Formats: sequence, structure tokens, C-alpha cells
Amino acid sequence: MIGAALTALGKKVFRYMSKYNEPRGIFCAIGRCTDCVMEVNGNPNVRTCITPVVKGMVINTQKGLGMWDG
Repeated sequence: MIGAALTALGKKVFRYMSKYNEPRGIFCAIGRCTDCVMEVNGNPNVRTCITPVVKGMVINTQKGLGMWDG
């Protein structure tokens, strides 16, 4: 999973909350909470703890609630 791969590489902050800009990372690791959401391939709010890694993915730290294109 994306979250496990990033954690293994030492990344601890996956997103920043919108109201107080507090950092968040892996918490439950089973897809129940939203602490691990990141922007993946331009799509916000992807739960990285349950999303498999695919070669060529573009993964970015999410700021706030995320912005959808379009």
C-alpha cells in the first residue's frame, strides 16, 4: 500500500488539516479514518493505507480538504 511504502521511506506527514494546519499521517491503517489521505494522480482524499502502489503514481502531500479539478 502507498502508506506502508511511504512510512518505510521515513515519511510521516501525509496531509495538513485545513483549520489549524496540523500534520497528519498513518493512524488506523485500515481505511476507517482519514488521517492518511493524500493527493494521488491529481485526485485528493485518497486513503493511502488501502490503496496499492502502482508504478508511475504521482503522490503529493494534501493541504486541507483537497481541491478537485474541473
